[in-house]
Order: sequence, then C-alpha cells, then structure tokens
Amino acid sequence: MRGVSLDEAERTGPAPATVPEAGAVTGGPWLLAGHDGRLTVYVHAGGSVLRWTEEAAGSRHWAGPDVFPAKGITHLTVIQGQNRYAHFLGRRSRPRADDWATVDIVRSTQYQTGRPMTEWRSLGNPFKEIARAVEVGGPAGAVARDGALHVCVPTGLGSLALRREDKQGQWEAWGKLPAAGVTDQPALAATSAGLVEALVPARTGALHLCQQKPGGPLVPGYEVGAVPLPGSVSSLETSPGSVTYYLTDVRGAGVAAFRAGRWPVPLGGEPGDGRIDAVRTMLDGLDCTVLAFRSLAGTVRLGAFATEGEQNGVWWTDTGRQCAGDPSLAVDGRGRMAVAVVGTDGRPSVARQEDSQGLTLSDWHRI
Repeated sequence: MRGVSLDEAERTGPAPATVPEAGAVTGGPWLLAGHDGRLTVYVHAGGSVLRWTEEAAGSRHWAGPDVFPAKGITHLTVIQGQNRYAHFLGRRSRPRADDWATVDIVRSTQYQTGRPMTEWRSLGNPFKEIARAVEVGGPAGAVARDGALHVCVPTGLGSLALRREDKQGQWEAWGKLPAAGVTDQPALAATSAGLVEALVPARTGALHLCQQKPGGPLVPGYEVGAVPLPGSVSSLETSPGSVTYYLTDVRGAGVAAFRAGRWPVPLGGEPGDGRIDAVRTMLDGLDCTVLAFRSLAGTVRLGAFATEGEQNGVWWTDTGRQCAGDPSLAVDGRGRMAVAVVGTDGRPSVARQEDSQGLTLSDWHRI
C-alpha cells in the first residue's frame, strides 16, 4: 500500500456541529467500517459532508455530526477500498460571469476513522469545451487492490470517461472507455484478485467491462441480459475474484442478480427507484448476502439468501421504517450487519442484526 502523511490528511478540519434540516439531504447515507471496527455514517446535505462516528466498535454512542465543506458539489459518492480509507468523489459546479458554470471532478480522502478529510483536489474534466464539460455526470469509483483509485463519469455524449492512478500513484489522463448509449453512473468493483470491472447502464440494456490483468484496460466483457433502472446498480465480491451485480430490472422483474458469464437471476422484492445495497454476513452459521433498498412504499426492505445461491430463493422482509433516501449496509466491529438510513426528518438512524436465528434487526437508533 502507498504511504500516507497523516499531517497532510488534516488540512481540512470539521466545522462546528450542526444537523441537516428536513429536505436538505442531497445524498447518502453512506455507512463504512474502519480498520478499528468503528462505523461511520456520512450524509451530503446543505453544501457539506456531515459525519457521525461510533465512539467504540459496536457502540450505541456516536460522536458528531462533524461538518466538512463541500461547496458547489452537486453529486457525491463515497467509496472504500481494502485499505479501509474513505474516498469522496464529487462533481463540482461553480458559476461563471457568462452564465455558464465551471464543472470539474474532485476528490478527498479520510485515512482513518474519526480523522479529518483532506482538502478537495480537482481531477479536472474529460472535456475542455465548456458546453461538453457541463454535461458530465456524477462520478463513480473503485479502489484497486494496490490502492490505485479509478474514477468514472458518464458524459452528455452517452460515453464513459475514466481517470485512474498508475502503479506509481500518479494520475493518468482522462480516457474514453468502450461504452456507448450510457444513461447513468456505472457500478465499479475491485476484486481481491487485483482486477477492476464495471457494469454500465445503457439505453439498450447494460454493458459489462473488465480487466484481463491488473492495471490493464477495461474491455468489453459478457452480455448482461438485463435492463437496469438508472441509479439502482451496486456490486459485491461474492467469492474470490467473482463480482455479483444487483440491479432493478426495468422490465418488471424486480431485483436481478448478475455474474459474468451467467444469465441474470430474478429475485423479486418490489424495489422503488433507488439504489440496491448489498453486504455479506453470517446468518445461522451460513455465508449469506443481504440486500437493502427503499420500497415502493418508501420503507426499508431487506432480502437475505445464501451467497451465490440466490437461485434457491430469497427471504424478503419489510422493516416498516420510512426513509428519505437509499439505505446503506456494513458489517460492524462485532461482526453484525448494520443498516443506516436518513429519516423523513433528515436525521440518520441505524439498526443492527441481533443475536438470534435468521435476520432479526434491533430497534432503530437515531444518531
């Protein structure tokens, strides 16, 4: 892994604590687990990144919110690699005197749980022409096994642009990926085998891109056979080197699971119009995958099944918890699955897997 200067990481400290007002949340929550097992909840609201941090692994006590500036950022994505660093990728728009806007892609990093974010650094824009630059969408990303960050953005031309770090940690120039008719951010995944791949929503269905070797180009992979709802796709490594994508199929089949080289498996579930999150956890001594999304009724809905055994059936349950955005999943420092949501009042809440048979959640704890 690359060396990190913690002094550099503390250039941008938190502002005085505040809380989001109802309707002010524009992204999140994102729920991440750090090296020390503590969970962190991030929310994008009111031109800031808000952060709540567990005081101890598995605790009901949280510190925060810490408030970090995110002025002009219209789209935010928070991702994590095997090194557990939290990477913040944003699309930033700044008004100009000629009624246009300067749009660039920016990044920041939090290296350890509870430490400050670095200052925002610009990755530029795939286009120099302002009319094209303003059409660039929100970024998606993945962190390769060696720590190299990969950042993708959809363009107004229906293409997909990639910028990434090389083996020495230097940023390569923006490049164009072999994708056309792109309708939304891709879902990127980095595997334990050192490869990066992506599933890209497109007008005629979805495109699968993959590397043949670590650090190599992303090239067309397998036929997907499903039409994903924009914004619904997520990825999860479900066995060493194997990624499963979960998406909402617009043809009415509900949630579908896709692995390279296989046809999608319909799972049902009646999802709404948001993202499906996924995590692996142990249930009754079995390696299981849990899915979470906001249902058509606006409540958090969960699905559980044996990992890579979705064809044998999914156990669905509706928690009844209303949420304003998409739920986020993680495994806490005690090995329990946790789910975070932003309520209709703009405040985040967390529930955890209880020590009982099957998937049973604790009461929701407002933080």
